[in-house]
Amino acid sequence: MLTFFSAGTGGAPPPAFLLTGINFKCSNSRRLTIWAGEFPDFLPKQVENIKDPYARKLASRIERIPVNLSKGCVMSSCVKPKEQTEANPVVLLHGFDSSCLEWRYTLPMLEDAGLETWAVDILGWGFSDLGRLPSCDVASKRDHLYQLWSTHIKRPMVLVGPSLGSAVAIDFSVKYPEAVDRLVLIDASVYAEGTGNLATLPKAVAYAGVYLLKSLPLRLYATSLAFNGLPFSTCIDWTNIGRLHCSLPWWEDALVNFMISGGYNVISQIEHVKQKTLIIWGEDDQIIDNKLAVRLHCELPNAILRQIPKCGHIPHVEKPDAVSRLIADFVRPDQSQRANPDSVSTISVPS
Repeated sequence: MLTFFSAGTGGAPPPAFLLTGINFKCSNSRRLTIWAGEFPDFLPKQVENIKDPYARKLASRIERIPVNLSKGCVMSSCVKPKEQTEANPVVLLHGFDSSCLEWRYTLPMLEDAGLETWAVDILGWGFSDLGRLPSCDVASKRDHLYQLWSTHIKRPMVLVGPSLGSAVAIDFSVKYPEAVDRLVLIDASVYAEGTGNLATLPKAVAYAGVYLLKSLPLRLYATSLAFNGLPFSTCIDWTNIGRLHCSLPWWEDALVNFMISGGYNVISQIEHVKQKTLIIWGEDDQIIDNKLAVRLHCELPNAILRQIPKCGHIPHVEKPDAVSRLIADFVRPDQSQRANPDSVSTISVPS
């Protein structure tokens, strides 16, 4: 199972929600204390054990909204914006087998920057109600996102996809260009040819592998590989945030369904992306080769590449101040970006 998340297949390890060296401020009005009972009752009870105040704060805002699919309505989990603005909304996806909690640091910063910001759980992952399990293949994930957009968002969006979420974003923007004004791709996993040999596994073997994937030791190991020097107690807490959605009863079925369906293969779609695109990449990404950032920049017709020094595979967790600033500048471009839209540059992040 670990090979599925390796750089060789273009995937990423189970999300390691880590915070190292982050330097940002909270306004006095932003209360981070969340008491038991303030979480939505559909979240797994393990949410009460999470210590990270930003994760607890964002978890308290998760809600389910109705999304009508061909075979029925799915109550779909997301974090809705606090207020609507005149500008196009920013819609945050997440990586493979993750949830909107991946955005616990960056989303508040985007809101503080005055952006209308959504965080949406991709069908089959996160905290949606899948009691009547729909198909969770690529086509279903695409249709679910479109139906959510057309019902609740209704305006062209700045679609943000990290890791495998970049493949979701590219696939969606090519199919529904009217729904996407701009793209932001973060350490993009877009050169994998689907789930590879995992698609041919017998179901019993696939379920055994998925059960292992949920295990705390494996997730903790992946977390420790992503960053060095994290205190063990913090590593445990962030690992538990990353696997919280795995406690939902339909998680295994949904993940196996996605795996055996073949997964995402968007290589041929990249050249058809018409939207202006911001590529963000951590210079120290140990999961996906930094050379692929340059390749993606060359293959996308209208792209900007920004690299973040001393940062790994999940910049929106490790360097949320830098990522939020880049997204805000991209949504409301300054004069230098308008003058040189295809530049490749590195930003300096204050320590």
